[in-house]
Amino acid sequence: MKLMNFLAGGAVHAGLVSSSGVHDLAEAGVWDGPAPVSLAEIDLLKTSLNGKILPDPVTPDELHAAPVSLKPEKIICVGLNYRRHAMEANMAIPTTPVIFAKYANALSGHRAEIALPTVDYKFDYEAELGVIIGRVARSVGVADALNYVAGYCCANDLSARGAQLATSQWTMGKTFDGFLPLGPYLVTADEVPDPQALGIRCFVNGELRQNSTTKDMIFTVAEIISFLSRHATLKPGDVIISGTPEGVLMGFENPAWLKLSDRLVVEIDGLGALECTLTGSVS
Repeated sequence: MKLMNFLAGGAVHAGLVSSSGVHDLAEAGVWDGPAPVSLAEIDLLKTSLNGKILPDPVTPDELHAAPVSLKPEKIICVGLNYRRHAMEANMAIPTTPVIFAKYANALSGHRAEIALPTVDYKFDYEAELGVIIGRVARSVGVADALNYVAGYCCANDLSARGAQLATSQWTMGKTFDGFLPLGPYLVTADEVPDPQALGIRCFVNGELRQNSTTKDMIFTVAEIISFLSRHATLKPGDVIISGTPEGVLMGFENPAWLKLSDRLVVEIDGLGALECTLTGSVS
């Protein structure tokens, strides 16, 4: 299934995405509230859909999208997880996953307008595969780790490089308001048989900037989940951002940093295209 969260009448509704568009599941009397992020609830939704007549669809761009996971307990990011990205950053290939955090204030949805903070100007994009945890995971093995995934989505790990690199801890350059668009869809795990075989791209104002594949990851999604679950219990709705491929602005000798009105699109095979636009600065 492909699911989408969107605002309607002051509440977040779940939408089922078909080839015709997005069907409002609340209007159909199938599901109240946002799209499920636990495997148990996803199974319940699938059962509830049997034989149901769905309302007429609308196109995704007609909707005010919300992030595909609304209230994650944890947003965990993996740095330097693509070989060619580590090389362009002139950094050693990690032997242990490089972990940092974003906070819930960074979450935004498809077609978000994201205000740039005034504390920095070195703004950068990072196309990433987002992983949504679907059941409690503690000390799980690599072979079993993907069974804990609810689904996958596109993510953009927007970064302010000046703030990020001011200290050895990256978080302050990563977690400005809206700096983690997630979406447009949550594609359930059964629709993604191999998360290490997905093309991943980023466009800036229509120009292709990143063009790679998740097979270039240093640590696979399964290895990341296993590693994290040995250090902290993962819970349904938790978000893992699994790293970015080469092509980010930080890798250029004289980068033209992102600026006001730039339109960014992250595209991953089978997961859709996630768009955001950079708007006026905030203090």
